[in-house]
Amino acid sequence: MKHKGSWFYLAFLFGVSCVFSQVAPDCVNAVPICNNTPVNGGTLDFGVDDFYGVQMTGCLEATTTGAIESNSAWYRFRTGASGQLGFNIGFDTSEDWDFALYKTSDCNALGDPVRCNFFDNKDEDAFIGVGEDPTGDLSNVQYEEWLQVEPGEDYYLLINNFSNSNSGFSIQFSGNIFVTNPYDALDCSIISNLLGPPIAACENDIVTLDATLGTAITYDWYQDNGLGFQPIVGQHNAVLQVTTSGTYRANVGMPDGSTVISDVQVFYSTLPVAFPLTDDASCSGATSYDLSQKDIEVLGTQNPSEFIVSYHDTMADAANGIDVLPKTLAIGSGSRTIYARVTSIDNPKCYDASQYFQLTNLESPVMDFDTEVYLCDQQLSVVIGESLPPDSNYTYLWDSGETTSSLEVSQEGTYTVTATNSIGGLTCSDVRTIEVVKSITPVITDVLIDDLQTNNTVTVLTNVTSDVEFQLDDGDFQASNVFLDVLPGLHRVTVADRNGCGTLTEQITVVGFPKFFTPNGDGRNDYWQIVGISELENPVVNIYDRFGKLVKQLDETHTGWDGRYNGRPLPSTDYWFELSYIDSSGQRMNAKYVNNHFSIKR
Repeated sequence: MKHKGSWFYLAFLFGVSCVFSQVAPDCVNAVPICNNTPVNGGTLDFGVDDFYGVQMTGCLEATTTGAIESNSAWYRFRTGASGQLGFNIGFDTSEDWDFALYKTSDCNALGDPVRCNFFDNKDEDAFIGVGEDPTGDLSNVQYEEWLQVEPGEDYYLLINNFSNSNSGFSIQFSGNIFVTNPYDALDCSIISNLLGPPIAACENDIVTLDATLGTAITYDWYQDNGLGFQPIVGQHNAVLQVTTSGTYRANVGMPDGSTVISDVQVFYSTLPVAFPLTDDASCSGATSYDLSQKDIEVLGTQNPSEFIVSYHDTMADAANGIDVLPKTLAIGSGSRTIYARVTSIDNPKCYDASQYFQLTNLESPVMDFDTEVYLCDQQLSVVIGESLPPDSNYTYLWDSGETTSSLEVSQEGTYTVTATNSIGGLTCSDVRTIEVVKSITPVITDVLIDDLQTNNTVTVLTNVTSDVEFQLDDGDFQASNVFLDVLPGLHRVTVADRNGCGTLTEQITVVGFPKFFTPNGDGRNDYWQIVGISELENPVVNIYDRFGKLVKQLDETHTGWDGRYNGRPLPSTDYWFELSYIDSSGQRMNAKYVNNHFSIKR
């Protein structure tokens, strides 16, 4: 829906000459308004002190001038209906403006303001006012609560600026009252100016100025474009149609020779164009959708500093400029139609609300697989990605160019896959990165058995030290390779790769023996024996000298070796032994990982 039409302002009869002013610095001369005002030329000074030396009114305090006002403008309006009423005061974002609104019909009895705002414009907002910021910025602290009005209420509005250099402002009325009462929300009977209040028009509008007075005999029209009033050649009728901005003057000649002079400002704002919007998707998992990303699309090449983009749930809301959706929109289920409105920042009646788009809450792809995969040293390849049949709505793309849901790889490294769900031209994607790591199958390189005690310590050494876990017999797997309080006898040691690259189990024999003995007949340490072989089946211990000659054979019935060979003492030196036993399959086995070296000391 795009604004388009003609403007017509009825002249109000009066019998005295007057000059209309667009900005009045004093309350008694407040400019009466009943619709939006165009951007004026700004304010300078404050005329008389409308507060008679009082240092505070509502939120406003005395300024450096010693008075509450510094560079002020006064307006007044009267309500014509009941409902929700607000207004926006628009200005350059680099400037700082304040306002106070008084519910009164008498400048000498202003009382306390019913709405007031004194916050500085450190956030460089473009509006202050009552109701809601038309840009949809809910964080703008320069806005006060809506007014709930009844017909016939009079209000005076003070707008003030600290700086002597300002570029002016506009006033734009808002609220549901203009939906329920679009033509009489405000009472225009307070306008005594022959040509009516200031006129904010839209590009291509035709504004009709009517200076008709019943007994008038002549009409002369003038226009001021900044160089003073110049006569409009050939325009001598009571009605003038204008299509350009400027201040217009009507000089109306009366039969008694007097002249009625009336001025009115007409300001044209550019009529925006809403460009077509493409449908979009909000992917599942997201809690909100950023509507501002559509601004550049609906604005096209238009300057974003000159227009406001708002979004609404219905075409009617967009046309009326009400119930603006927050730019950070909470996500719901299913599809939702969003209507866009592009509005002139100078004049909210200049808008285009013809475009909309469909926002669909589209399911994001769900990829359920390991993102760390191990390639065992004995494997040629491994499959990564989806293991189950893929969703038919999904497409896949690997960084290597393949389009399958899974991929067979033979090299370690990083692999990335993108899954996309596409429905009706809308897409949602999910990206996963998979690390393929080479994992080495562990090998037991040694088992260290410490001490001669009944409860021994077993330490398992492997070719790798990371990503392995250890188990003794049927106990739990543990990260440590050390087992404490191990009883003598046969045990199983298992080493497992945590990444699934295999396990290795070996049988060990836990026994204890002295590292030396002293067979000198003193009754102390005269015999060498192995502790714990009684736990084995048919154990046999063969003892050899350093040349490999068998010098003694022991079994579980022997008390030990006395260091003699054929009754003759052997010399002090090193000896080796070998322990064997019958395993569970009935085969004789040599015990592994037994430290088989000891000495005789005499």
